[in-house]
Amino acid sequence: MFTVEERDRTRARLLELAEADPDFVAAAITGSYVVDGGDEWSDIDVAFGIRGELEPALARWTETLLTEHGAIHHWDLPWGRTIYRVFLLPEWLQVDIAFTPEADFGPRGPNWRTVFGETVELRQSPPSQSELIGLCWLYARHGRACIERRRPWQAEWSVSALRDTIIALASLRHGYLPRYAKGAELLPVELTEPLEAALVRSLDRNELRRALSVALGAFADELDRTDAALGARLRPLLVELA
Repeated sequence: MFTVEERDRTRARLLELAEADPDFVAAAITGSYVVDGGDEWSDIDVAFGIRGELEPALARWTETLLTEHGAIHHWDLPWGRTIYRVFLLPEWLQVDIAFTPEADFGPRGPNWRTVFGETVELRQSPPSQSELIGLCWLYARHGRACIERRRPWQAEWSVSALRDTIIALASLRHGYLPRYAKGAELLPVELTEPLEAALVRSLDRNELRRALSVALGAFADELDRTDAALGARLRPLLVELA
């Protein structure tokens, strides 16, 4: 595994290269490092504001990560006009670089520290309560259908997605970040502990049904806290589905 010192040197080098690159008008450090310095498992998260087209910068920097830092693999995660290029370096060092057009470069959350250049104010909207509720019943229905269709892997995926979305819904209600389970550890234990029983332990049909039933009960309980009127309408359907 990489060391903290190796990671910090790599981050500093990337920021140094960015400041010397004429196409890079701004840079920021993002992620957990901004909040508390991260820990020994934290990766490198940086964001760059780019003048002009992104593709030349992406190509040039990919070559730099390959030749100077020995990148083993990379892949892209588009988000709006931003492209997150995720690199795996030797010793399991992960480097996430956001390449963003100059006009869109700004903080998308609290984990942001501008290093150089100007930022713009961006409007950020978490998933809505209605969206998360809709996803919950969609995953629940799909999970039951997959169990009956004898598609255990799809059923497991749906049950797990339902459980994770219930956590997101509770996190949103408590004012925590709902994405990627970032609010999960902050939720009261009386909310998260019952969901442990919704973990799927095997692909056996009875086990899938059991886990789905637990998740459906947890969803109904969260609906009672989130939207009691809607919960009253949905609970009979959820009981039927279980």
